[in-house]
Amino acid sequence: MIEWLFDATFTVGDEQVLWREVIGNAFGLASALGGMRRKVWAWPVGIVGNLLLFTVFMGSLFGDADRVTMLGQAGRQVMFIAVSVYGWARWRETRRQDLEVRTDGKVPSSGGAGVHPRWATWPQRAFLVGALVGGTLLLTPLFTALGSYKPVWADAWIFMGSLLATYGMARGWVEFWLIWVAVDVVGVPLLWSAQYYATSLMYVFYGVFTLVGFFVWWRVHRREQEGAVGTTA
Repeated sequence: MIEWLFDATFTVGDEQVLWREVIGNAFGLASALGGMRRKVWAWPVGIVGNLLLFTVFMGSLFGDADRVTMLGQAGRQVMFIAVSVYGWARWRETRRQDLEVRTDGKVPSSGGAGVHPRWATWPQRAFLVGALVGGTLLLTPLFTALGSYKPVWADAWIFMGSLLATYGMARGWVEFWLIWVAVDVVGVPLLWSAQYYATSLMYVFYGVFTLVGFFVWWRVHRREQEGAVGTTA
């Protein structure tokens, strides 16, 4: 079963596409859907997808000699796993607190969601922008020295954007969806040129999906704020 998962492909035009690339992205999509719905299970589901995609982008290490190795893409899967553990723990704690029976005996209307969306402060926004640009500039020469796929700055941009977006999701910042949009804009042409067609097409879908997620979280935040005002009144 494991051997089949690593070697199985299907044909799209003249190209062979790995099933584990498709399956890994399917887990990523399921995780994104769970994140939009603020479900704690989004984190472990995403980790499974990260493990599969790591084997895809480290092609030469896993027997795909014809595929270019994308260190930024592979490295971000490791980063995803690390940050996902943090996000998983944070959302589990939020859900646990929300589901505790209060003194009035009622369960919160949130239904035990893993996070309560909120806007980042201006200093936090400045941190996100500065870290995205600065991190890209710092990682580009490192990824170049390690032999990552060109243009290397794009690989570094995707890595930093993914790191910050995942962290922002764990913190519950509504803006994290917009960081994903910035990642997708660069990721689609980069991955297509590297012949990672399944992932590139998924990035197109993610671009639309992240915009939807942004407005969903924005609406949830506004609804919770209105509910809080009504309660205090």
